[in-house]
Amino acid sequence: LLASAVSFAQQDANSPIKAKILTRSEFDALLAKPGSVLLLDVRRPTEIAQNGGFPVYLNIQAADLEKHLAEIPRDRPIVTVSNHAHRAGIAADLLAGKGIKIAGAIGAQVYESEGGTLVKYAPEKPAANVEK
Repeated sequence: LLASAVSFAQQDANSPIKAKILTRSEFDALLAKPGSVLLLDVRRPTEIAQNGGFPVYLNIQAADLEKHLAEIPRDRPIVTVSNHAHRAGIAADLLAGKGIKIAGAIGAQVYESEGGTLVKYAPEKPAANVEK
């Protein structure tokens, strides 16, 4: 019920975001066709490490998107990813405005709350200080 409310709130008529906010089932259907979409995670690396993410993605932080437009592949539609889909929706709208095909946006934490599984990254252990 909470996930439905979150999804509805993200796509409400007053929202300035034009991008489609994907549900877990819509996102899973896209992922079921390998190579059909590119995941562009716009979160900071610490957010991905802390909250989890998806196995294969391109990471460009939202604030840096315009500086890296030339590096974004255009051979397939893009799904933008953030924690709750707000930044992902803004990023998707920006990219769509630049002529990049967008499949939608998704929130990783929303996806997980709807029963989806995220990849959790264990923090790296600091290297041992070895004296010689």
